[in-house]
Amino acid sequence: QVQLVESGGGLVQAGGSLRLSCEASGRTFNRFAMGWFRQAPGKERESVAAIRWSSGITYYADSVKGRFTISRDNAKDTVYLQMNSLKPEDTAVYYCAASSDGSSSWWFPTDFHSWGQGTQVTVSS
Repeated sequence: QVQLVESGGGLVQAGGSLRLSCEASGRTFNRFAMGWFRQAPGKERESVAAIRWSSGITYYADSVKGRFTISRDNAKDTVYLQMNSLKPEDTAVYYCAASSDGSSSWWFPTDFHSWGQGTQVTVSS
């Protein structure tokens, strides 16, 4: 498994932007895909965006499509989540996670085995 550390969260007004970063270390050779997830108080953890490391294929939740962009930097072994046009309903703890090689699915939280500690994103109205 890999070790993941998120950063970049904070307080922002509606309509603003934030960029989250997730730095990976450890057994990165076994990494197949990485994703961003979020969990608001009283709600289940939900998938936000995911990227296949080798090909760059991405998937997004309908709620963020067109506003959020997931990307990766091979040299820095880092995945990013650029969040634009933020809404109060985007408020949550955001987590990054990694899945292993050979995964048939790389979207659902259960498909990912290594998780970061989370970073708080709060969007005020």
